[in-house]
Amino acid sequence: MAQVVSLSASPRTTTGKGAARQARFGGQVPAVIYGQGRPTQALAVDSKALEKALTGIEPESTIIELAVDGKKTRTLIREIQRHPIRPDIIHVDFYEIRAEQRVTLKVPVHLVGAPDGVRNAGGVLDQVTREVEIEVLPEDIPDRVELDVTALKIGDSLHVRDLVIPKATILAIADLTIATVVPPRAEEVTAPTPETTTEVAEPELIRKVREGEEEEGEGEGEAGAGGKAAEPKGEAKAKPEKAERPEKPKGGKES
Repeated sequence: MAQVVSLSASPRTTTGKGAARQARFGGQVPAVIYGQGRPTQALAVDSKALEKALTGIEPESTIIELAVDGKKTRTLIREIQRHPIRPDIIHVDFYEIRAEQRVTLKVPVHLVGAPDGVRNAGGVLDQVTREVEIEVLPEDIPDRVELDVTALKIGDSLHVRDLVIPKATILAIADLTIATVVPPRAEEVTAPTPETTTEVAEPELIRKVREGEEEEGEGEGEAGAGGKAAEPKGEAKAKPEKAERPEKPKGGKES
């Protein structure tokens, strides 16, 4: 059975952007009603009453009983325009319906249950389609369609053909996927950060020896602290040889 919500509206005598802006400034939401051969009529709806009426319902699949000048008309909301930044409603389109005429509308699909592939295999439930289009009499409009996904394992899917909507004709393609269970996502391997990379030993600084400057470790044995050459260790000093005296001539005096 379709859900019905009551709402009041008043006719608008002026139209255009300026009139719509003025209506919003006064706490009203500009609206129109059309359908069933009636001319489009400009309306104004109290903004607070409209927000309250739309709370907790599915607007596209809920019958709005609209009272205009004391006359009640059953309608469906065809479009709701909201402010691009704020959540405020700035315009609403109402479509008049009749009890004996079937209407075309979209109803939301709600998934029920926890899939087996999610509970036991760590899979992820992915809802691909969130609403389907149907044709139905106003009194048989469902506020939503439920689909049980409990038996789904990893790789399993449910499609439009698996939906059951009493007294309604489903207009969506039968093979259209509604929900599927996909394998768990693989964990990404994090690349090592520069701080964790192996440190490279810095090259040893080699200082070039200037000309005339002795290299470290070679001064010993070459010259002492005073600049004198050091004597080699372990070797005795060489003694000077004595000069040989000339032999005296035998048998004569020295001249």
